[in-house]
Amino acid sequence: MDLTLETRDADGVTIVAVGGEIDVYTAPKLRDKITELVADGVYHLIIDMEQVEFLDSTGLGVLVGGLKKVRAHDGSLQLICNQERLLKIFRITGLAKVFTIHESADAATAG
Repeated sequence: MDLTLETRDADGVTIVAVGGEIDVYTAPKLRDKITELVADGVYHLIIDMEQVEFLDSTGLGVLVGGLKKVRAHDGSLQLICNQERLLKIFRITGLAKVFTIHESADAATAG
């Protein structure tokens, strides 16, 4: 399974829609995309994980690293995730308290 990334702007926030599996093989692709966006001056990101089928510790590390990158510029990195199996990973690791997690793109961009 490969990783797909689609970037779009919504109300001044950049949404990166991720599809497929975020694992040791594909996570660098997501990390590079986040790094590229931050280098381009994009500091408010929403990672849409609605189409993510698998997430491992490498993927979690990329998300935490991305959060650190945008916070260095007073930015934010929020997640869209409504899959219980992925939400469970965030709760178990304590990252549910670190990330703002929304159920939908509408919820993420409202307010």
